[in-house]
Amino acid sequence: MSFDTRAGSRGARQPGGRLLHWFNRFNARRIRRRGGGKFRGGDALVLRTIGRKSGAERATPVAWFADADGNRLIVASAAGAAGNPAWYYNLAANPDQVRIEVAGEAIEVRAEQLHGAERAEAWERITTASPGFAEYQVKTDRELPVIRLVERT
Repeated sequence: MSFDTRAGSRGARQPGGRLLHWFNRFNARRIRRRGGGKFRGGDALVLRTIGRKSGAERATPVAWFADADGNRLIVASAAGAAGNPAWYYNLAANPDQVRIEVAGEAIEVRAEQLHGAERAEAWERITTASPGFAEYQVKTDRELPVIRLVERT
């Protein structure tokens, strides 16, 4: 499925800066040490992507939610900012070069963006588990991308 969510024209301030960089590194270490954790009402994982411009590996802690078929779902919310988070563009550029760290193991996955009824069903499941994502959606006019992470075999 295509990664085609464009930036919106309104939204919250995009998270960033040194504090966020420190916070992400801290949480990624915590998730690795504990073999998981909680974040925004969901279980946490470390998303490892390849930078679309730099080619460098990037690590970002994100909340994940169980999909109906056993895969993992993540949301490119950027806290309701008008723009997508950088990792969304990294996934779009390299959807088959993604790895997650969860429950003490590294898993190779393929990323695919959900659309239509499939997205609506997943969105309902996510916002039921974590109403904060619905609040993020209200802040911006872009549709928050829902990404399915499918384990590669």
